[in-house]
Amino acid sequence: MAEQRPELRVDTDLPVRVFGMDANGKPLNQHVRARNISSNGALVSGIEQPLKVGDIIGVQREQKKARFRVVWVVDAGGIEKSQVGLQLQEGQECPWKESLAKQAQPAPAATPHPSNRRRRARHKVDINLELRDERTNIPMRVSATDVSGNGCYIESILPLPAGTSLKITIWMGDEKLISTAVVRTCDPGVGMGIEFMTLTAEEQDRLQKYLEKLDPAGISGPDQPGQIT
Repeated sequence: MAEQRPELRVDTDLPVRVFGMDANGKPLNQHVRARNISSNGALVSGIEQPLKVGDIIGVQREQKKARFRVVWVVDAGGIEKSQVGLQLQEGQECPWKESLAKQAQPAPAATPHPSNRRRRARHKVDINLELRDERTNIPMRVSATDVSGNGCYIESILPLPAGTSLKITIWMGDEKLISTAVVRTCDPGVGMGIEFMTLTAEEQDRLQKYLEKLDPAGISGPDQPGQIT
């Protein structure tokens, strides 16, 4: 089972508890957030103690518990602390099976695929952003081009490498949103696609409505390179 690729991955914000022993042999018992889930694993953020690839930890969702193996670890910094990729151990029952079952229910005929509920229209607007590379914490003021509630594409001759963890501030007039972010695509000499990692669904909706006011028509035609939608 551990080798199968999950058929459905869902971006979410589930509260879960992780427990066991950390990489230093100290007890681990912390409430964190599952940001992306499947029947075989999850992306979990907010872990404060060190973990290493190969560690086995427990994850609890409500009353259900299961053992998972750590398959990757990224120091996201900021409020995200460490982001950890987890893979369900063989013989264990997925603790968020009910959440996945709801997502897998058949969609109306007019809806091509249930995952489209997460896709948000892109808008070509001039949005001011401040990026901080978590490694250096040096602020960079930039303007995004294609933007949605999930992410944006920033034109840059010298884009940051894919996988770079960022802290991002998004200005919406007098209001601002703060999120951690990850560079998903890097196109040298062109720009980079950035995914917002910790905006809540309500914050994404507010950003999307703000973009729709600035650009009611949205962007039509093919996606830009590396666009996060």
